[in-house]
Amino acid sequence: MAIGTNTERDFDEEEEYTDSPRVSVLVFVHENDPNLVDCLRTVHNQILDDMEVLILVNFRDDRSQEIIADYTKRDQRMRAILCKTTDFAHAMNQGLALTKAEYVGFLHSSDFIDPEMYIELFALAKKFDADVVRCNYYDFHDGKNDLHEAVLDDEANYVIDPTEDTHIFYEPAIVWAGLYKKEYLQKENITFFEGIIPDYLDINFHIKSLTSGGAIVLSNKAYYHFRIPEPSIIKEEEKYLLVNEEFAEIERTLRKRKIYETFGRVLQPIKFASYYDNLMRLPESQLEKYALRVRAEMHDADSKNMVLKGYFPKENWKNLRNILKMPPQVFMLQLKKQLKARRK
Repeated sequence: MAIGTNTERDFDEEEEYTDSPRVSVLVFVHENDPNLVDCLRTVHNQILDDMEVLILVNFRDDRSQEIIADYTKRDQRMRAILCKTTDFAHAMNQGLALTKAEYVGFLHSSDFIDPEMYIELFALAKKFDADVVRCNYYDFHDGKNDLHEAVLDDEANYVIDPTEDTHIFYEPAIVWAGLYKKEYLQKENITFFEGIIPDYLDINFHIKSLTSGGAIVLSNKAYYHFRIPEPSIIKEEEKYLLVNEEFAEIERTLRKRKIYETFGRVLQPIKFASYYDNLMRLPESQLEKYALRVRAEMHDADSKNMVLKGYFPKENWKNLRNILKMPPQVFMLQLKKQLKARRK
């Protein structure tokens, strides 16, 4: 069954796209996603009329096509776009290039949102002429919502300075919980880092959006329901090394823009947390090689006075000092013991 002749599009087609809505929401659909109906239902229920929903599909699964075709027929705001890629970040970047909306939001097909999300975030963005608007969200697991209160009441509804309010960097990089001005993303070349492990693909976008000089406004309201995925063990060496490449690319960007001295110290605890999470997910046979890579990178940052205790959570600081100060053999024994306890 085809997605629909009036809605299907292909990134390779050089057809002019003229719609200029206030908000564009990019929805990437994974094959056989059991939560697709819940996701699209909440998009269909959005109060904001002047918006488009670009449903990015990279497969021809009959069940998902039927669901998408049903919603694109019922809701003129929705369009299905057939993209010839299995890479999530590449598809999202193509969607960004395609839309002409004033603001762009992102939605994962496993997640769902409240009806007033985009109309209220758009109103907040316009009030402050914001380049980035971020909000609180819910962690959804086992049928229950737990409020993730990343934004407190006294941090909301004003333009913040990321050089002063550095705590915004340490929250999970859930770029889905917000809106981004398309002109700002385009001007500052803010895109998703392609080829990265899905668990980490938000980090590059998150850091660049906060460090590129844009007006950032936070909302203490929660609209987005993030379905927590089950943790996985990384089995392919090239996959976990992509995380290191991503942070190297972020640091190159900060240096190119001459803001590494401003944000480099903020970046180190985020980088180390991602690296350490990798260590906890690797097969034991690959632990030592990667641990030595992490040790070398963090030692280099430490030698340049970019690693400061005040920026690190207590437990992460302890782990970092262990990896830097302990003899490698001793640290590896400790790490393997910790890994076994975590996987029981």
